[in-house]
Amino acid sequence: MNIYFTASISGKKHYLSNYQKIINTLKKDGHKVTSEHIIEASENQIDMETHEERERFHKQLKKWIIKSDCVIVEVSFPSISIGFEISLALSLGKPVLILYTKYAPSLLSSYENEKLMCMQYDIHELKNILEDFLNYVHGNTSRRFTFFVSSQIDAYLESVSKKKHIPKAVYIRNLIEKDRDSS
Repeated sequence: MNIYFTASISGKKHYLSNYQKIINTLKKDGHKVTSEHIIEASENQIDMETHEERERFHKQLKKWIIKSDCVIVEVSFPSISIGFEISLALSLGKPVLILYTKYAPSLLSSYENEKLMCMQYDIHELKNILEDFLNYVHGNTSRRFTFFVSSQIDAYLESVSKKKHIPKAVYIRNLIEKDRDSS
């Protein structure tokens, strides 16, 4: 699968190891990941670019997103340009996975779009989250199902998710499969 990865260049000071873990996990599973524009770039380098260089980069960025099967974004460190890339990807109909470590991006976490998934992660559950998303993108997941739960159920799911190091969706799916198999 061809995956476009993006994250805050300024955030590399704090989250570079997370960025690399995401990229390496994807590559290890045989995916092609476009990420050099984040990993190899520096803030100083970007500040020194001419207007023409920035325009060329933005055209290239759009080509990368167009050629991708999906977009994965690490948003633990805020960035306006990442918001632009997410909007562009969604406008092109690309599935987008937003990953964050502590706080959900306020504008995106409440945005309803069937192509947008926003997930809190830690390094231990990262592989499962990425696999679930890529299965959805690839069509191995037949349907995305969204529903509302009470705050008590949400709190319970959150604690089980952290305790078992699996996404809440995986926990719920496992319960349903277990119930189905016992019937």
